[in-house]
Amino acid sequence: MFAFSETLQRRFAALHCTADFWSLRHVRETTERYWVRRNVARAPSFSDDVGAMLSVRVAGVEAYAATSDLSQAGLQAALDKAERLARQLAGRNLLDLHELPVPHEQADDVMPGYQRALASPVHWYELLAAESARVPRDERLVDWYAGLTFTATEQIYLNSVGARLRRAQHYVFPQLGVTASDGTDSQSRSFGGTHLARQGGAEVIDELGVVGTASRVADEALQLLLAPNTPSGHRDLLLMPDQMILQIHESIGHPLELDRILGDERNFAGTSFIRQEDFGSYQYGSSLLNVTFDPTVSGELASYRHDDDGTPAQREYLIREGILQRPLGGTLSQWRSGLEGVANSRACSWNRPTLDRMANLNVEPGTQRLEQLIGGIERGILMSNNRSWSIDDARNKFQFGCEWGRLIENGELKGVVKNPNYRGISAQFWRNLKAVGDASTFEVLGTPYCGKGEPNQVIRVGHATPACVFADVDVFGGAA
Repeated sequence: MFAFSETLQRRFAALHCTADFWSLRHVRETTERYWVRRNVARAPSFSDDVGAMLSVRVAGVEAYAATSDLSQAGLQAALDKAERLARQLAGRNLLDLHELPVPHEQADDVMPGYQRALASPVHWYELLAAESARVPRDERLVDWYAGLTFTATEQIYLNSVGARLRRAQHYVFPQLGVTASDGTDSQSRSFGGTHLARQGGAEVIDELGVVGTASRVADEALQLLLAPNTPSGHRDLLLMPDQMILQIHESIGHPLELDRILGDERNFAGTSFIRQEDFGSYQYGSSLLNVTFDPTVSGELASYRHDDDGTPAQREYLIREGILQRPLGGTLSQWRSGLEGVANSRACSWNRPTLDRMANLNVEPGTQRLEQLIGGIERGILMSNNRSWSIDDARNKFQFGCEWGRLIENGELKGVVKNPNYRGISAQFWRNLKAVGDASTFEVLGTPYCGKGEPNQVIRVGHATPACVFADVDVFGGAA
């Protein structure tokens, strides 16, 4: 017996529709947020969002309507509206979707941590207050914060050909940061920035090592305040995982989204420097670059067994030994383009349609320990934790800034430098990949804030990666 709502199944079965195919995607998301700033607790935040998207296919046309009224009458009204829209569009559609595959699977997927009860708000405030209090008393430390966000989602997909899919997930987003200022300059250091996020329950806080980090983060903010500016010039660049995930996200993930390549996002989120004919032959990076779409990694932010259109998900290589293999394209984009993609049709909520979205996009580990990566650099710089990014509409030319920098000279780590930045061109940058860290440098991270689509959708994306070294990169400092 499926664990999801028998009431919802009965209501779906009682719907009346004359369309060729119809479906329901029900989503419920609850969120609780706790925040302490400068040792002062802020009011907690709680939200509960629930609704359903009804979709139909009539004469090769698809249309949809969403509703927060989950009564029998509310669901029927949304389905009727979707069917009316589809019939009005018949004969004017650009695509004939008669042959677009539909899912038939049945599964009840409860992801790790979903069923574990969370502690009380008092417990979380005590934890955050203790962490905030670890920031030492120093007049140069002008701001600091510690926060926790817990989100639970449950999604149920039903369709007229018998598919029944449920997915239940729980996410944890810790945040911690400190800002130091001497009156003329200010520097911030954070623990994970917006990239420290995983699926699971309260155990994630221990796994990520959140507790006890505030004093170190504060000390590093003060070090940055006293550090010299990052020198300018071409050097080898060692990117740590908390910066690698931004590099992967912007210069691999977005360019490989197939709807972009097909032109769908041109007026808002941009296009791509990749073309349809590039798959199977394009030299995206050096032979050391192996990138996978992997929804199977335990705890990674976008692990799932079916995407939001009900397509089964499995691990696939997008780039193998530097050669581009396949795009990030779901069922509709695959059908339109004739290319093999992945199960990544996703929506941020019940009132948004599915789009081609990154999910778990990972760089596979190499063979070198961190000491070996550093030891192989004669003149370079280590950069960690993103603080700014800029990239063109085709996701080609980019400029990124980081919080933390360390010089590397003759295979040894040297002093801290502030305002570390670097720039490049996506394909040239990845072709200059010269060393990839092993499993000991590999970290599972992610971001809850990837935006795309009209109306905009902000969605959770997972990235796992080792540390990596890139040759001959243009690095530079910020304003003194």
